[in-house]
Amino acid sequence: MFKIIFARIKLIFIKETKQMKQLLAISAIAALLVFSGCSQKDPSIDATNENNSASTVDINDPSANSTSGMDDSGMDQSGSDGMDTTEQTLSSLEAKLQAVTFDFDKFEIKSSMQSNLNTNAALAKADASAYNVKLEGNCDEWGSDEYNYALGLKRAKAAKDAMINEGVSATRITMVSFGESNPTCTEQTQDCWAQNRRVDFKLLP
Repeated sequence: MFKIIFARIKLIFIKETKQMKQLLAISAIAALLVFSGCSQKDPSIDATNENNSASTVDINDPSANSTSGMDDSGMDQSGSDGMDTTEQTLSSLEAKLQAVTFDFDKFEIKSSMQSNLNTNAALAKADASAYNVKLEGNCDEWGSDEYNYALGLKRAKAAKDAMINEGVSATRITMVSFGESNPTCTEQTQDCWAQNRRVDFKLLP
């Protein structure tokens, strides 16, 4: 008798255990569905937070797809093209400047070079007024390096004084000496050496 009762109790316990397991499984699945739904929350910025406020852009508006200052290729219209134009203008003006040559071992401006100097001064005061002028003193290969550097600087100084006398501001003029290190001609002739005894005129932005 007790065995029958015990068997029935055991059967009831097994059924209830299975039902509990099913209930737990259903609860777990429901919890997963709830949490997965929460994870899909819209990540849009909170409109109530003034620090995170953002303006919206209409993707159908053609103007929204263009960038100010950019051409169709995406290049900045005021970038490299503007720089190239400035360099071209500078090179064009600089090509009009004429070198001033000197006699052997001399740094005085020759009368035959006065017209070159006048042309350079007129250009510096007019078309090239937005630029500074760089005077580069040069020498032939005769003499020591130290002597020729000093002589090149004296020639640049003579050209600077002459430009100032023609009305070019001294604050726009800088000087440098290359001595014999920057020849335009390398032949061992009098004509070649004469070309190297000079002051070159350059423009600086």
